[in-house]
Amino acid sequence: QVQLVESGGGLVQPGGSLRLSCAASGIISSNYVMDWYRQAPGKRREFIASSTLGGSANYADSVKGRFTCSRDNAKNMVILEMNSLKPEDAAVYYCNVWGHGEDYWGQGTQVTVSS
Repeated sequence: QVQLVESGGGLVQPGGSLRLSCAASGIISSNYVMDWYRQAPGKRREFIASSTLGGSANYADSVKGRFTCSRDNAKNMVILEMNSLKPEDAAVYYCNVWGHGEDYWGQGTQVTVSS
């Protein structure tokens, strides 16, 4: 059974930083693309960042230069380092792992950006 567990969310002041982690079990993460999405209240879920099979990363324009997505295949994890957080970054952040016709989602972790 595949499970994705996100952690690291919380309350941070504007300009602050958070580090989100997504731990995968039941799969070999190196064989899958590992993405981050977020969903704010009343808004659609949006793509944030992707860690490709080759280890490179792609980002949404809204987070480019502030967020860094990386993977640790030895630990079956994908990491999202978030810096210079803004109030508009507040959302539930989800890990998405996909490939080989499979698609898995975590339960999400809440990020609140407020002074």
